[in-house]
Amino acid sequence: MADSEIDDVDRAILHALQEDARNMSSGDIAERTGTSDSTVRKRLQRLESDGIIKGYSAEVDYQASGYPLRMLLFCTASIPERGELIPEILEIDGVVSVQELVTGEQNLLVTVVGQTDDDITPVAQELLEMGLTVADEVLVRSHETKPFGEFDSA
Repeated sequence: MADSEIDDVDRAILHALQEDARNMSSGDIAERTGTSDSTVRKRLQRLESDGIIKGYSAEVDYQASGYPLRMLLFCTASIPERGELIPEILEIDGVVSVQELVTGEQNLLVTVVGQTDDDITPVAQELLEMGLTVADEVLVRSHETKPFGEFDSA
């Protein structure tokens, strides 16, 4: 993990970024945390270098952007291979995320988006060709997220 433990200031920084990283300046975060702008910038740099902040990305509404189908594919891979297959799965057109599951028979959760069934069906076929078993397919109506509440305890 990190060289330093996460403290209340770090948690407050993480919470602020989860709320709105695009519009949250280091000065805004400093005001919220009662620290200086330079302290926040140093903390951000450390959180990034320690791999706690993995990056900054846009939260895309796939449905509104013309990709109304979101499918979850629960797959089974051999335990030694499952982690190694993730980069290859992410290269498949339409795949937007892969989660490695550690309990249950299905040990990979692949999220796919597309405009039609014709966009999603080939993904399942490619997974089968990689040697995975597609155990279940679930069509998702909506997906919402929120900042992790424990980061707001500062």
